[in-house]
Amino acid sequence: MLALLHTSPVHIPVFEALRDEDHPGLELRHRVEETLLARARAEGPAAVAGAVRAALVRAAAAGADAVLCTCSTIGGIAERAGTTVPVLRVDRPMAAAAVAAGPRIAVLAALESTLAPTAALVEDEARAAGRPVTVRTLLADGAWARFEAGDRDGFAAAVAASADAVTGADVIVLAQASMAPARRLATTAVPVLASPRPGLAAAADAVRRARTGPVRRRG
Repeated sequence: MLALLHTSPVHIPVFEALRDEDHPGLELRHRVEETLLARARAEGPAAVAGAVRAALVRAAAAGADAVLCTCSTIGGIAERAGTTVPVLRVDRPMAAAAVAAGPRIAVLAALESTLAPTAALVEDEARAAGRPVTVRTLLADGAWARFEAGDRDGFAAAVAASADAVTGADVIVLAQASMAPARRLATTAVPVLASPRPGLAAAADAVRRARTGPVRRRG
């Protein structure tokens, strides 16, 4: 069973649909902790380390073979929590793909607190791959206000417009899982990467390996 730690309920149908398309039979169990993101934004991700670890421990105790954290702001904290089951952050496979795509990487986020953790993740993957990269961070103006207002279509359109305005990049990274629908709307010739599908694939693989033998964790 794969447990997913979310900071918004909007992620649940996204990952359920991806499971049905790509990993039929994989059991998902969702846990939404909206206060984790609110606190991380106000006090910094380190402030929620204890609460994140407690949520992961509860997931492991409930029978999870692995846990996938779908929030980019707290993903690094979750990955380093040191629980008894593998914990993955949804955006690491995307970051690895971005590094492979080219040296000029634009990280686009709708929420400012996500920019630094995602840029650090991309740089971590670049070091692991031995590839020099230049990471530029950009904020999608006005997008988060639309997300908070429940205007999902407007949110996606605002993110896509910001992606289309990016120049001088080999690849664009959509830093938050909630931004994934914008990938279909963007018209830029620059590759635009989103995290949910590759993140879920990595987590599904972790579940399979956890059932057959030990999984080496990163972080």
